[in-house]
Amino acid sequence: MKLERIHHASLCVRDLARAKAFYGEVLGLEEIARPDFPFEGAWYRAGGNEVHLIVLPEGPAPDTPLNALHRHVAFAVEDVAGASGELAAKGFEVLGGGEGASQAWVKDADGNIVELIKPQRGGAGTRPSA
Repeated sequence: MKLERIHHASLCVRDLARAKAFYGEVLGLEEIARPDFPFEGAWYRAGGNEVHLIVLPEGPAPDTPLNALHRHVAFAVEDVAGASGELAAKGFEVLGGGEGASQAWVKDADGNIVELIKPQRGGAGTRPSA
C-alpha cells in the first residue's frame, strides 16, 4: 500500500453558515463543488488539499464502530481495493473498499477514522467522498 498524499480532512460541524463564514471568509479558503449528498456540508480547497465540512444530524455525534460521517483524514491511494485487502489481512475492520471501490474507511489503533480514496482525475470535488 502506498499513500500518495493527504487528500482531504473532514470536519464535523453543527452550524453550516457559521462554519462557512469561518473557512471561507476568515481563513479565505476557496469553496469548491460538492456532490449532492443526502446531508449538508461544504468543500474548500486548501492549497493542493481539501477541507470537507460535514453537518452532523441533531442529537449526539455518531458513535458507531466505523462511521464515514465523522471527522477523518483521507489519504490518496492508487488501489483502494488492494489497500483495503492489506488492512483487512492485518485484522482491521474496513468499511467499503471492495473491487472497483474508490473509497474505504478504517480506524487506527486510537479510534481515529482514516479514509483511503482514489481521486478521480479531472479535478478536485468531482468524486463521491464525504
